[in-house]
Amino acid sequence: MNSGMSGSTCQVCAAAGEQWLTHRDMVLRRCLDCGLVFMDPMPDDRVVDSLYTDAYSGATEVYFAKVASKMRRSRRRARWLSRRVSGLRFLDIGCNGGFMVEAMRQLGFESHGIDLDPVSIAWAQEHYPGGRFRVTSAERFELTGDPFDIVYCSEVIEHSPDVNRFVASVAASMVPGGMLYLTTPDISHWRRPRDITQWDGFDPPSHCVYFNPRNLAQLLSRHGLHVVERRLALKPGIKVLARRARV
Repeated sequence: MNSGMSGSTCQVCAAAGEQWLTHRDMVLRRCLDCGLVFMDPMPDDRVVDSLYTDAYSGATEVYFAKVASKMRRSRRRARWLSRRVSGLRFLDIGCNGGFMVEAMRQLGFESHGIDLDPVSIAWAQEHYPGGRFRVTSAERFELTGDPFDIVYCSEVIEHSPDVNRFVASVAASMVPGGMLYLTTPDISHWRRPRDITQWDGFDPPSHCVYFNPRNLAQLLSRHGLHVVERRLALKPGIKVLARRARV
């Protein structure tokens, strides 16, 4: 792996990071202050792009085998989210097959989705032509039209080598007062396996940053996104709803 962002300091609080684990020749550090766990060095853009080209193995039987159940879950979450905003522009960052994009579209939203995986985007465009899809990342996304009232970002931030750039890009796509729904693995969760290599949330270099609820809220707040609700996660994950500051 070519060196990407390198450094032993924490991206959230700038404290020192101690070497915490070496896994398959990859070094992970743990922040001595906020507890963020991160790769050092980070994967570079070439490596990141290669990880998400056909990330779902052709988007065929394995990943999209249970479309009906995925849509049922997406519709439930869409109804919950739609009650929290007044505007009707929705963006899913890391949309894979476009399930949330379609669920929000069915509720009357102008619904957009972005993903780095071109195969998944092609699948979404074919099956949900009412949505608007692009192959890109949050960091490279160029806003066309008005900002979004709701941004949905599920299991994506842990893939980002530069979490400040990622969150700044997310915030820039939102209207003042807009809502962000974000999920990510929780390295501090009581149900996380003691042997971290047995945890399905541990997947370097694909997952290169590992949060706990406190340092995730700290990172979001730095970029004007303030957590207003944290949802119960029985599996080792964090689920938060954050509002962009109106100022």
